[in-house]
Amino acid sequence: MNIGNIVEYIDQQKIISAVVLQIKNQRLRLLTEHNREVNLSTGRVAHLSSEMLDISATRDLLVRSLKQNSASRHEMSKGINIKELWELLHEDEDPISLETMTSFCFDPPVTSDHESAVLRAFFNDKLYFKFNKDSFAPNSPSQIEMRFKQMQEAEKKEQMIDQGAEWLKDIEKGILSPVPNPEIQKILQDYYIYEKDSSFAADARAIMSKNGTDSPQQIFNHLVKAGIWHKDENIELIRMDIPVFFPDAIHEYSKQLILNQDDFINDPKRMDLRHIPLITIDGQSTLDYDDAISLQKQDDGYILGIHIIDVGFYIKDGDPIDKHARTRGSSIYMPDDKIPMLPPNLSEGLCSLKEGESRPGISTLVRLNRFFEIIECNIVSSIIQVHHQMTYTEANILNGEDDPITTLHKIATVLRDKRIKSGAVQITLPEVNIWVEESGEIGISRIDRENPSRMLISELMILANSLMANFLVKNNMPAVFRSQPDPKQRLFQGIETSLFLNCMQRKQLNRAIIGTRPENHSGLGVSAYVTATSPIRRYYDLLTQRQIRGILGYEPPYSKDKLDQILQIIDIPVSNTGKVQFQRRKYWLFKYLERMKGAKEEAIVIDCRRDFYTVLIKEYMLEWRLPASGLNLKPGDLIYVTIQHADARRDQLSLFV
Repeated sequence: MNIGNIVEYIDQQKIISAVVLQIKNQRLRLLTEHNREVNLSTGRVAHLSSEMLDISATRDLLVRSLKQNSASRHEMSKGINIKELWELLHEDEDPISLETMTSFCFDPPVTSDHESAVLRAFFNDKLYFKFNKDSFAPNSPSQIEMRFKQMQEAEKKEQMIDQGAEWLKDIEKGILSPVPNPEIQKILQDYYIYEKDSSFAADARAIMSKNGTDSPQQIFNHLVKAGIWHKDENIELIRMDIPVFFPDAIHEYSKQLILNQDDFINDPKRMDLRHIPLITIDGQSTLDYDDAISLQKQDDGYILGIHIIDVGFYIKDGDPIDKHARTRGSSIYMPDDKIPMLPPNLSEGLCSLKEGESRPGISTLVRLNRFFEIIECNIVSSIIQVHHQMTYTEANILNGEDDPITTLHKIATVLRDKRIKSGAVQITLPEVNIWVEESGEIGISRIDRENPSRMLISELMILANSLMANFLVKNNMPAVFRSQPDPKQRLFQGIETSLFLNCMQRKQLNRAIIGTRPENHSGLGVSAYVTATSPIRRYYDLLTQRQIRGILGYEPPYSKDKLDQILQIIDIPVSNTGKVQFQRRKYWLFKYLERMKGAKEEAIVIDCRRDFYTVLIKEYMLEWRLPASGLNLKPGDLIYVTIQHADARRDQLSLFV
């Protein structure tokens, strides 16, 4: 190779002609037909011509000569019929040299231009031969068939990428035409949700590149404009593949269940408690009632009743609804939506403790003396009927004014004191309730979990769950037990009103553990604990309720191995439920804060790091980072922060002091 040689190399799937200006240590400095100077290793040269150009000529003349030479070679390549060459040569297994292949294509004398024309022809049609710059090897008929399919797919993909880019451009112009190919929608949606982990990431980036789109957020905005997604689309549901609707087969099965339900009224095992006034106390928007309470006064004390709908009477292990419930694991409650574990005609109908309607129940009947001490407890299958459905607000009004609410609150207070003396860690942090009106207006309110009616229900459910756990232990029955190791550190005993100390104590708690053997629950101060009071809403509770039904003689209980197997199945759905509830709640809180720019909020410093502080915004019970910015703060300090910026979709919040 010499200075002045015409060479060709491949760049971005194109053959480029160039002249050698300089050779140094296996590196070439070239002037290309596009009037660019490039540096190239000699190994990248695809073809070396014997023709020379005088590099002392003007640059314009060199470029013009290269262009003419390239155009001439391209024109020559058009006369080469590669399919005919393959038919002639495909039975020859030996590679064919460039010189020989050129002699098949052109009459002598052959030149460098002819060789280049051959390379160009084979470069543009890779169906019939495998080749490099020195030789050609015919593909077999099966290889050609496979390669042809690959080329068709590549062409189809390229067309789709072009269509996708054009569709995005139309949306930007306000032209809301239907997506030309459903695959385009799938690619863009999947890429926004999973980004680099999307199996369509390369195709999505190709569409975005052709359109000039440079961020996934722009993709989201385009899909919203196209009416494919809502501006408040719940991406977490899609990302976690959480079922939102019930299949038609499940709806049909639940209808048949309602029409053909078994008789529980004449069950001799069931205790008829319909004469006892049962009360439900729930939130104002509750439609699925799974627990009720009652209180009967006696000469020597009281009979306290905690009554749970017997969901296991209707939904049997392994039936279609049961199998589908396992895929959900739990109902999901979000500010803007509710996704029930059971179909609504069951969760809000047949399996709900609706006022005035008889239902099968599992009742925990607790005999108390006049000092509210537990004398004995019986867990029975029952027939129950709710006499009054009450909200927390209504119950709070009646507390101190009317029984049984007043006495029930006194009982709950005694029960809580007993738990605290047994070592319970009582965290008394307020809760922030967020909801979205049909108009789209976001509502926020702080809930004091220590208010009388909420504390009452909380304590009675803890009592029922711990008594049912003891019942299961006594009968040597595996169940879905919850336990919690002792906290890493105890910062206070009893009830503490300090928000800061409660936050700090919560951070010292160990994670609760789910298992099939009973162990101590230090947080609640009980030796064994299950959750069985919400079988409409939690599959864990339905499993445990079935174990109790097994003790009561209604059905064979699960073995420990079977329970362990089911717990493995529902572990991911239950975990996803918690994640989506947390993320969706935060989304709507940030959505609310988007319009609060400039608002000042009281906050407590929770933690100090070198580059940032963690603060708790009291009004929203939100922990977030605050840049250090030269501040000198310590944990427990009370400060005011200003909301600088919030973006719910990007999960962003900026604060400054």
